[in-house]
Amino acid sequence: MPSRLTEDELIAKFFAPLAGTAGLNLADDAALLPAGNAKIVATADALVSGVHFFPADPPGCVARKALRVNLSDLAAKGAAPMGFLLTLALPADWTEDWLAAFAAGLAEDARDYGCPLLGGDTVATPGPMTISIAALGEAPQGAFVSRAGANAGDAILVSGTIGDAALGLVLRRDPALAARLSPASRDELLDRYLLPRPRLSLAPALRHAASAAMDVSDGLVGDLEKLARASSVGARAALDRIPLSAAAREAVALDPALLAVAVTGGDDYEILCCAADGAALSAEARDAGVALTQIGEIVAGPPDAVFLDSRGAPATYGKKSYSHF
Repeated sequence: MPSRLTEDELIAKFFAPLAGTAGLNLADDAALLPAGNAKIVATADALVSGVHFFPADPPGCVARKALRVNLSDLAAKGAAPMGFLLTLALPADWTEDWLAAFAAGLAEDARDYGCPLLGGDTVATPGPMTISIAALGEAPQGAFVSRAGANAGDAILVSGTIGDAALGLVLRRDPALAARLSPASRDELLDRYLLPRPRLSLAPALRHAASAAMDVSDGLVGDLEKLARASSVGARAALDRIPLSAAAREAVALDPALLAVAVTGGDDYEILCCAADGAALSAEARDAGVALTQIGEIVAGPPDAVFLDSRGAPATYGKKSYSHF
């Protein structure tokens, strides 16, 4: 059987040729549309039952996750939310109670994040439930933060902590491991998998001081490589500088192999960014209530990302990030 295309290869071969200037050749997390003295930032993500969430997950949490993964893309581009479109494909066994709880969760986040529902579509499907959201945001003219602006000498920074959601997914699949963790750590990791924290408060600081940014959705190792390729630079990062929560550290202490899961597993929805003055960006982020940690530096050279272990040797991973294909 011939090998299948990867997700990136599929997009590059079949869909990037369809993208105009506004679509940025599908090389970023969003499109950029002119709108007077500002720019409209457009992004879309889909969640499939059994792939991106468990069928038994609370419907309100599923709704919040579907919206928040899109808001995370807007945050990384330095955009403020304007509204969203919802497409919902419902299997035959949907119930009004499930849909009411889903709508209530969606309404709460739409209100809290200032991102109202603008329209969409609802259809039936013989397959698993699928939720697709397209979100629109606004960025001041010239303030869009792309993946492609990193320069040699820039600091590489990440917000929050890395790996919590990926480890939460591991716990969902391994109850025995979950039982070995303290209740507080177990609950924190499980919650991070259910509910991403879009870093919208960081958007103004990114617009002002970041040279490049993207959200970490598919795993830090692979996503830093994507940013390096887009910017045509190299990236060097230190594994021991990656910020891990106390809960993640507890899990890794039980099974050191989980560190690789934490840095490649995805679903973080933290912000990966670069800046000529990392300290200044960190200070602005701190004022916005978001912690940024410098994990490395952009370097001249081939567009790749190298993560160094405690001995200074390059770490190797069989799979650098999550892929749908």
